Amino acid sequence: MSRLTVWYDGACPLCIREIALMRKLDRRDAITFVDIARPMASCPIDRQLMLDRFHASEDGRLLSGAAAFAAMWRAIPVLRPIGLLARLPGALALFEALYQGFLKIRPHIQKRLKPID
Repeated sequence: MSRLTVWYDGACPLCIREIALMRKLDRRDAITFVDIARPMASCPIDRQLMLDRFHASEDGRLLSGAAAFAAMWRAIPVLRPIGLLARLPGALALFEALYQGFLKIRPHIQKRLKPID
């Protein structure tokens, strides 16, 4: 099993909720979650680029967007089938197009969510 690192924005109410769910589902502790909102957190690339898109590292390869989500899903048994589906021809491109659409509405969702204390 590969080791996976996921970077997330700990200052984003939407991200916090999503990562909390992923942590619950990651019963094997296969994922290292790194909150890049913390000043001391290390980032493999520019911090702003990492805040703009979802990033993960799988087997030393830095992934972004839908590819990063698919890697995270593969590491979580209940979501693994969706992550494997992303490996089918054309599937990752479809997931990326959906992710790009989500990025356009994400700011509106973030504004509506209350911060978690």
